[in-house]
Amino acid sequence: MRRIAIATLLSVTLASAATAQPLQVREIGSLHVGGRVAEISGLPEQEITFSPGAPPLRINPNGQFQVEQMYAQYVRLQDPRARYPIILAHGGGLTGVTYETTPDGRPGWQMAFLRAGHDVFVTDAVERGRSGWARFPQVFQGEPVFRTMGEGWGLFRIGPADGWNIDPAQRRAFPDSRFPTGAWNQFMMQAVPRWVTTDRQIQAGYDALVQQICPCVLLVHSQGGNFGFRAALNAPDKVRAVIAVEPSGAPPESQDAAALKDIPHLVVWGDYTADNPFWQRIRANIDRWQAQIRTAGGTADTLDMPAEGVRGNSHMIMMDTNSDDVAARINTWLERRGLMR
Repeated sequence: MRRIAIATLLSVTLASAATAQPLQVREIGSLHVGGRVAEISGLPEQEITFSPGAPPLRINPNGQFQVEQMYAQYVRLQDPRARYPIILAHGGGLTGVTYETTPDGRPGWQMAFLRAGHDVFVTDAVERGRSGWARFPQVFQGEPVFRTMGEGWGLFRIGPADGWNIDPAQRRAFPDSRFPTGAWNQFMMQAVPRWVTTDRQIQAGYDALVQQICPCVLLVHSQGGNFGFRAALNAPDKVRAVIAVEPSGAPPESQDAAALKDIPHLVVWGDYTADNPFWQRIRANIDRWQAQIRTAGGTADTLDMPAEGVRGNSHMIMMDTNSDDVAARINTWLERRGLMR
């Protein structure tokens, strides 16, 4: 595996909120892309009272519905340094809030990349956040999956799986964990239901966004990793780089990676993956995909934080106490790839 050493950090991303210069913003807005119209029939009418004291209404739940659309919020700078906008895509059971503000109240990666000079698009994947649900099982197959408060403690490598306890005083994190463990409950307020049957619809949403706003750079996390890899394969003329932060999936070994030879890829890893069988399997799969990209003549770099001498990063790197440091390392990689002015 090839690793890159990134020692020089861009000072603009390290400036504190108190001392940084105000951003010169040209436009803030949002859009929905993709989706389709679905028709539902055969459901019984319902009598619903929408507000206390209001008369009840008879509602017919049958008809045409707009479904499977995807939401993105954008902030465009007056004078961006980046050559292309960056799309931030979240992981499973989460939304674009992942990038807005850390659970302990620090500016998130949305602000870090804005300060580094990027136009930033923050997404809510299909069936998350402001993209909205659809009826199930009529539109979405199966039922939503809900994350317990303790599931992510071990899965996201905050601490050992048996270190979770509803009592914060009884929780055990890894000794050098960089996740702000005191804000764990605040983080869990961000958790939302998800489906495990909607990959096709989510991919279609990201592909539609790429077609509408790109050329662009994709930064994807966890479940979003495979969607980013696939979006580059589906639109190699529009994606200029892919940064995958602890991606949980990749295209199969049968996939031809030749279309990616001109699209540099960077995979970012935190700590404790080598001690976790689940993450060992995931990482082996991602290593295999990176090797396929390199074999096809492309660039597939790895930013391994422990190998860089930085210990304790969790799966939620963009929320860890050194999140600005990691964002700066990513931005330096983009600079070296010729994607900054």
